[in-house]
Amino acid sequence: MPHQSWPKQSFNFGLFFFAYYGFIGVFSPYASLYFSDKGMTAAQIGVLMSLIQVMRIFGPNLWGWVADHSQRRVFVLRITALAALTAFSGMFFGQTFAQFFAVMIAINMFTSAQGPLSEALMLSEMRGDLTHYGRVRLWGSVGFIATVTGAGYVLDWQGIGLMPWISLAMLGLVLIASWRMQESPHAPVRHDVPSIRTLLQRREVIAFFASTFLMIAAHSAIYVFYSLYLAQLGYSKTVIGLMWSLGVVAEIIFFFYQAPLFRRFGVQKLMMASLFIAVIRFLMIGFCAQSLFWLLIAQILHAATFGVHHSASVAMLQRWFSGPLQARGQALFISISYGLGGTLGGLILSALWDTFGARTVYLTAAGFALAGAGAATLAYRWQTSSEEKK
Repeated sequence: MPHQSWPKQSFNFGLFFFAYYGFIGVFSPYASLYFSDKGMTAAQIGVLMSLIQVMRIFGPNLWGWVADHSQRRVFVLRITALAALTAFSGMFFGQTFAQFFAVMIAINMFTSAQGPLSEALMLSEMRGDLTHYGRVRLWGSVGFIATVTGAGYVLDWQGIGLMPWISLAMLGLVLIASWRMQESPHAPVRHDVPSIRTLLQRREVIAFFASTFLMIAAHSAIYVFYSLYLAQLGYSKTVIGLMWSLGVVAEIIFFFYQAPLFRRFGVQKLMMASLFIAVIRFLMIGFCAQSLFWLLIAQILHAATFGVHHSASVAMLQRWFSGPLQARGQALFISISYGLGGTLGGLILSALWDTFGARTVYLTAAGFALAGAGAATLAYRWQTSSEEKK
């Protein structure tokens, strides 16, 4: 296979991913502590933090539609970056639950769009060739692990009141990175491009999104309950932090080496492997977490259940949502999987946690992943059937 050249804006995209996921690495883990410091109750904090997921249902689709219709994706990315930075300033003045509620809606309306918009821009730049995708995208994981670790030390040292300042600095870097980007040349307009509505009526597309919905719903067992579960088992905060870091390091290593893996095994085999490995991973966490050895193995498997699944999903989306539909395709992926899947998965697993305990939560998560594998199998089968009929 001939050597593929690096995308021209690799540095800009790498900087953007580092800053964007760096912001998430500060804000997602530590905002709840900041709200608590401001006098919010546990129930109020739960509502405020849930807005991160809920706004992922709406924000990406709105801005994805604007970006695709205007064909000015970089301009839209800059607008959302500037608006997010402006909205975040409200975090310094908020005192009541209602004020923080409004600020969280505003911040996440704009930040939720930036992930799918930047992915769509990068895929346009790469012309659908994912050879170097992993080595650019890994900078998001590097940004996350750098800030979640670094901010932890700084906040222990200087206090939680510094959290908004670190977050604001990362959003400022997001704005700088977006300002460095340039619009990629647009592909010639094709008149045979199906509408979003037509694509969403195809059974293979429905089955694909059902699979991603179930996979991210399953991962709510990690995102919502993992730290709490390990604390219940008697692990220290240091060990819990190291477990999170190990998962992200494994993900970074996968992204670095993903191109030869996809060339050798193909998208379909890797997608199915990630779903079945997720079943094993959740069962290991639920039933073997008392053993540090098995817990370590389960965290290394994050490379498969997040890294492989994410890249395979992006490759699948390219089959249907390319060219003028790219931003909306990425937006739908985030909204359906992380927005709806993450929100509903969290609600279902929360009810199980309160009633039946941790093992039932991880057993159910394994069930979600298995159902996701079934949906993905149907998606590939129906996709092949559709291509044979053409």
